[in-house]
Order: sequence, then C-alpha cells, then structure tokens
Amino acid sequence: MDAKPHRDLLEELYERLLEFHGPQHWWPGDGWFEIMVGAVLTQAASWKNVEMALGNLKAAGVLSPESIRRMDGDELAALLYPSGYYNSKAKKLKSLAQFIGDRFSDSVERLKEKDVLMLREELLGIHGVGRETADAILLYAVGKARFVVDNYTKRILSRIGAIEKDASYSSIQRLFEENLAPEIEKYSEYHALLVRHGNSVCTTKPTCDRCCLADLCETGRRALGT
Repeated sequence: MDAKPHRDLLEELYERLLEFHGPQHWWPGDGWFEIMVGAVLTQAASWKNVEMALGNLKAAGVLSPESIRRMDGDELAALLYPSGYYNSKAKKLKSLAQFIGDRFSDSVERLKEKDVLMLREELLGIHGVGRETADAILLYAVGKARFVVDNYTKRILSRIGAIEKDASYSSIQRLFEENLAPEIEKYSEYHALLVRHGNSVCTTKPTCDRCCLADLCETGRRALGT
C-alpha cells in the first residue's frame, strides 16, 4: 500500500478506537520521574502490579532520582517486589537515576532541551532500557513526539494486514511517524488505545464479534465469515 492508504487507515483506526474506548488519558503517574519509573517497571508486568510497586516507593518517600541513587539495592528491590523481576528492576532504576543525575542534574527541563534522537541514543545506553521503554520515556515523561510500539500494536496491525507479523520495531514506528503528524497528545492517546484494545478485545484469542475494527481486519472477517 502507498502512503495515502496507510495514512487513511491509521486515522480511521484511531477514530474508531477512540469512539469505542473513549479517551485513556495516559500515562498514569504523578510527575515525570514517576512516569519514567513506571515505564521500567511495566516490563513483563501488569499495570496493577506496577501500581503496587509505585505505591511502595511513594509510601517509603523514595520516588525521586536522588532517593533511588542513595537507596540500598536490596531495600529498593524489596519495594519493587510486586512488579516482578525486582532485583533486575532495582538495578535498572538505579542506572536510570544515575544517568539522570550525572547527565541532567535531575532536571526534566534539561532533558527536554536535548535533541530527541540524541537523547534516545543515550537512553538506549542505560542498563535495562530498550526501545519501547526509551520511547515511552521520551513521549510521556519528556514530551517528545516518538511513537511507542509494543506487542499490542504489532498484533493489531498484523491482523489488520497493515504490517507483516515479523515487522521490525523501527519499521512499525516509521509507519506511524511518516503518516501521522508529530503530535504528542495524539501519539500518547493512540498508543494507549492500542494497549486498551489489545488487552481487552484483540487478545491472543480475539473476541472479534465485539471488535470495532472487525470489518477492516483480515482476522475479524474470517472469524465472522464476512
């Protein structure tokens, strides 16, 4: 498909998902650093469990880069227990907090001043920060227009036939960024809607009979015999 059909399809998907699910108001979190922490903790974890870990950090009064840097690793890991892989995630958060302190003096304003591609490369150099986590930090915490790609995005778009099942992260990201205006609010809402739809409707075993995208979707049409 050429660029215009892709653009039309992506816009239609967005409008249908927004009408079906309503605004999602993502990313949940009080302040930029909490959003960053959530982006790390959500790796291989449900948001419900992430919220429990964030609650532990808040209750202990350590939800800041300086506090994370100062904390004993084992004590931090204990607070992160609900999110799973807590020892690993404690190391990741310490690396992130150290990076923010060393490079940006714990200032989100300094992060915002950095060129988006250069900042992304630096984030990818932090222990435990992959492309999805880096882009979530850029979009939701720093306010940079980078589209976040996750497994829900891949699943929905591949079932619709917009991408191949083995499409790379970068190619899917380009699909969105080359066909949608770089609007932070829209990128944020679109990603949230895809997560909501993939988690509740377009699941591993999809419920196509209640899907707002079924008539556009190869999987949906086969399931419904249309």
